[in-house]
Amino acid sequence: MSKREETILLMNDLGGQRIPFFFLVDFDMNEPVVLPTADAEKEGIFYDVNSRTNCTRSVLPGRRHVFKKSPIPFREYHRAFEAVQENLKLGNSYLLNLTFPTRIESNLSLQEIFHLSGAKYRLLFRERFVVFSPEIFVQISDGIISSHPMKGTIDAALADAQATILNDPKELAEHTTIVDLIRNDLSGVAKQVRVEQFRYIDRIRTNQKELLQVSSRITGELPPDYHKNIGTILFDLLPAGSVTGAPKKKTVEIIKAVESYRRGYYTGVFGYFDGSHLDSGVMIRFIEQTDEGLIYKSGGGITVFSNCEAEYQELIDKVYVPIV
Repeated sequence: MSKREETILLMNDLGGQRIPFFFLVDFDMNEPVVLPTADAEKEGIFYDVNSRTNCTRSVLPGRRHVFKKSPIPFREYHRAFEAVQENLKLGNSYLLNLTFPTRIESNLSLQEIFHLSGAKYRLLFRERFVVFSPEIFVQISDGIISSHPMKGTIDAALADAQATILNDPKELAEHTTIVDLIRNDLSGVAKQVRVEQFRYIDRIRTNQKELLQVSSRITGELPPDYHKNIGTILFDLLPAGSVTGAPKKKTVEIIKAVESYRRGYYTGVFGYFDGSHLDSGVMIRFIEQTDEGLIYKSGGGITVFSNCEAEYQELIDKVYVPIV
């Protein structure tokens, strides 16, 4: 039995018994972690899932934050971008989320970043990586499953920023494609799937600037005993559509061919089941401790209408910590 199959069975078993648990699933779904919530801290795992947390917010000494980033050379990004464009023009994909690692330097530890960051979904995993994500994966409450794909980012300081991103044909096409993909994904596990809110704006404050990000809300109805199949439901929805593209299977193949590194846990998901309700986030805004130092992983969606320079800049803009 594979690790994936074992994890699904464990989640279904814990869900069926209404035992609260924490879960973490990597992008390739090869190294998932599922633990009763009481055991997470013992394993060096600290989380805050929309204020459901296993730790208290530490008050750390104030000091000037140092945060420097060294993105990959544009020529390297351009090579991958052109390979993606070739696949898009051949019809192998309609939208692909292209990501790369960026070397960063900071005087903050992963633990400090975890405690100081302002984000809905925060995770510190065994001092290996920290996540401070604004993006919901799925939430389940009172039999309703909902997803809030986030696709579209712009500097809030730009003139007419909100109107600019909402009226941009490329951004509209990209967001519509992801909403349709997520709606299709949810239809595989739920009934009465519908788009309840299309393209609303969230403001994200960072250590460098304020960003506007565009999301939508899609919902569906689950059977009353959904908790007995909670693992099956979640893995049927993975990997998250907002960080892959469409069609999902072929697009993931292209991603693995054109990206020059393993995503690992980046763009996977993590969350919390309290025995009745489930909440989870997509692991974007991700800093990893490696032998070569700190690495920040980021990216964005590419369509045939994308401009390489603009997409490269978006990748750089997303390298931040939400500490003001």
